[in-house]
Amino acid sequence: MPTTRAPFTIGKHTIRSGERRTVELPVSVLSDHTPVTMSVHVIHGRQDGPTIFVSAGIHGDEVIGVEIVRRLLRAPNLKTLKGTLIVVPIVNAFGFFNHSRYLPDRRDLNRCFPGNETGSLAARLAHIFVTEVLAKSDLGIDLHSAAIHRTNYPQMRVSPGNPETLALAHVFGAPVIMESPVREGSLRGAAKALGKDVLLFEAGEGLRFDEMSVRAGLAGILRVLRHRGMVSSRGIAKPNGQSQFCPSSKWMRAPIGGLLRTFRSDGEVVHAGDLLASVSDPFGELEESVIAPFDGIIVGRALMPIVNEGDAIFHLARVKSMERAENAVEDLATQLNDDPMFDEDEII
Repeated sequence: MPTTRAPFTIGKHTIRSGERRTVELPVSVLSDHTPVTMSVHVIHGRQDGPTIFVSAGIHGDEVIGVEIVRRLLRAPNLKTLKGTLIVVPIVNAFGFFNHSRYLPDRRDLNRCFPGNETGSLAARLAHIFVTEVLAKSDLGIDLHSAAIHRTNYPQMRVSPGNPETLALAHVFGAPVIMESPVREGSLRGAAKALGKDVLLFEAGEGLRFDEMSVRAGLAGILRVLRHRGMVSSRGIAKPNGQSQFCPSSKWMRAPIGGLLRTFRSDGEVVHAGDLLASVSDPFGELEESVIAPFDGIIVGRALMPIVNEGDAIFHLARVKSMERAENAVEDLATQLNDDPMFDEDEII
């Protein structure tokens, strides 16, 4: 029998058992006295279960997470949610308004956690998120993309030496899992200090949508919710292949400045010695090749054809087995491209 749970409190708002509601948490006031808030959607299930948050838009130009969240909130599985789901589609509304990664004071919000309620604008926003969202959750899923003019292949980032987040990353089912050290001032760093885990999903390009990346994010979140017993398994497909764990990675950089011609794309599995790209001067008199230094998967790449010497071009993640990597990445990519989790009418 369904139980009646205690209400969930966030800010000055109280959400009753079985209720879902969007609330506004005051953040600041613009110079023209326009108030700015952080919009939070809370689904407080009738039955007991974990509290999980999903956040997007910590960097204002990373819009793929916003679309993932939009589709997540329309998923029919959430109608019978157990526990509590906290969803923040746009954490950094200031950057989102301005199509910018940063806040108006040029601070990177993901270097300002846990924040301070009397500090800078970034510190105050980080403080609100930590106290009202992170501290009240058992687990978080944070959605990111590459910056503008770059793209990331769908991947999970997990902290080294944390078997629980690694296991959850495999449940998520993105094609690639990479270890990423916790950086000072990051949301994951603040979560670690509170004894909580945050899964980091990276996919796509800043200020752009990418259907495969959106599907990968939506599918992964629902798999984690199912794994934690919060939603039914209806319509949630298991991954067709196993995510590839990449123990290390390296950025390939432009050997000279000039015009970049790429011969490989994100998601491709390449062998050591493969030609990835070439960079030529505008006159065609000088040309340098970019060669893969080891076997790996291209998990990120530059999109601009104009590069300066030293610019990052390809992000190559090392794999242990080329055959397993090729098969797994192909299977997962095919599933995401050809078999969306829900009918278009249900998720759009």
